[in-house]
Amino acid sequence: MADILRIDLTTRTTRRESLDPRLVADYIGAKGIGSHLLLEEVPPDVDPLGPQNKLFFTCGPLSGSAMPGTNRYAVYFLSPQTGGYGEAYCGGKLATQFARTGHRMVILEGAASSPVYIEVSDEGVAIHPADDLWGLDTYESEARIIEKTGVRQAQACVIGSGGERLVRFATIQHEHTHSLGRGGAGAVMGAKKVKGLVFHGSTRPAVARPDEFRTLVKEMAGQCKDNGTVNAYHTYGTVQLVKPLNSIGAFPTRYWTKGRLDGWEQLSGDAMVEKYKVGSTTCPPCVIACGHVCRVPDGDLAGLEVDGPEYETIWSFGGLCEIVDFPFIMLCNDICDREGIDTMTAGSLCGLAIEASRRGLIDERLDYGDATGVELFLRRMARREGKTADLFAEGILTVERELGLEGVAVHVKGMDPAAYDPRRTSGMGLGYATSARGACHMRSTFIRAELVGLCDLGELEGKGELYVAWENRLVMMDTMIFCRFYRDMLEWPFLTRIVNAAIGADYTADELDAIANRIVTETHRFNELRGFGPESERLPAWITERPLEGDNGQSYRFTAEDLEYMVRDYYAARGWGQPPA
Repeated sequence: MADILRIDLTTRTTRRESLDPRLVADYIGAKGIGSHLLLEEVPPDVDPLGPQNKLFFTCGPLSGSAMPGTNRYAVYFLSPQTGGYGEAYCGGKLATQFARTGHRMVILEGAASSPVYIEVSDEGVAIHPADDLWGLDTYESEARIIEKTGVRQAQACVIGSGGERLVRFATIQHEHTHSLGRGGAGAVMGAKKVKGLVFHGSTRPAVARPDEFRTLVKEMAGQCKDNGTVNAYHTYGTVQLVKPLNSIGAFPTRYWTKGRLDGWEQLSGDAMVEKYKVGSTTCPPCVIACGHVCRVPDGDLAGLEVDGPEYETIWSFGGLCEIVDFPFIMLCNDICDREGIDTMTAGSLCGLAIEASRRGLIDERLDYGDATGVELFLRRMARREGKTADLFAEGILTVERELGLEGVAVHVKGMDPAAYDPRRTSGMGLGYATSARGACHMRSTFIRAELVGLCDLGELEGKGELYVAWENRLVMMDTMIFCRFYRDMLEWPFLTRIVNAAIGADYTADELDAIANRIVTETHRFNELRGFGPESERLPAWITERPLEGDNGQSYRFTAEDLEYMVRDYYAARGWGQPPA
């Protein structure tokens, strides 16, 4: 059994390859190897929705092991949403079955002439027709593929209408609500006419130093026991962030014009637990169990049940659209998951559509607080039904250009940012600007450092260097692949021991830090080859030229000059020299 499985969809042929040991030594695992191969194999002039683009599905060196938090897989690709570097990560149960096939990477190349789904196991590869699945939502598609496979433990990931119709921010879904979410990987899969992949196997993944590894697993479990952060995620999940971000005035509201949502308490973690939460879910072997199953108890949506919504979904449909209605947000979550589109970008575009409507730029009549209007627009956008919905399905770059919304549309490199206003959290502003996949909160989750007081919210001095330290450590987590919620338990000394035990190496923390820097550098190189140089690492004027009004007459700013100062520090800390002014 080889480490890499290549599937050429055009010729319907497969090839197995062993990982070059030098590649493992230089890049360790998932993010490192996936990003490096993406840089090496996808030329700069490729159409993201053309057959020359590739999808690099990877599991980590610890996938299928007993280590908590390693139940994740990833995909790397040229993003149809941004035209640059694309990456997405997903939890659930699929990573274990992926690892048990004996493969660490599955690369999809070319494009099928008609719909297919792909079965990967430790016994071989099969490309099955999927004409009867094309047009089904993600829930039914996944169930049908697993049923057709006939293997009890099989796990699948699929696309919905969003991917089939090449919505630029389409997702790949697993277990209904787990998403390979940002950047449009689902659209790439749809362009290749792949409805889904299903994995199953009995090959037991091995680590290089099993005795040492078992000790580390016990240490990790011990760190998680009675841990306050772990307990908070178990109780509230990410919804716990609604309160602190509104409290500091950093919850982007009314399409980035306010920092606090009136009535946010109705969308808080406490409100969720009191009124809607009926259970918790986990991704084995995780011990945090951050997933929350919510059910609407009464009203027009009585009986609606979803795994979620997460904080970012509450922000995008609640804050940006100024709608204080938890069941409505659950409904939007359900629509996005079934259709297979990213909730963050979808909600952001709904907020931008409201702005465009208020300016008379589109025929749609939308306004803040209009839950019915937003729901209908969301449904049409997911299916490209109507001229305006079709335009917005192309993503924020096209909307900005076609409607003349330069400086108003909030994005970096074509990616809508997350629920942390940089006018209050300057480190997140730096993260949005410098992330290779466009405005992204996950590359360092630096909001954590700002909220726990490792630095002041609006501080500029020294934050670039601190940001690099956080980003590099989390890059190494992504090579393994660890869930972000384990970051507090994975400081460099412990993380270094885990990497060494897993792959049989003797790296120092400084050496792994240098490898992480190499990986980040290559993701930026990938973008530079496509025209996204240092000049693209900017925030829109809607943010840098508009103050954010706080309580008691306070006014918060994060200017272009502030960001430029931080980006220079960031580049210096990475050893990249000085970006052009």
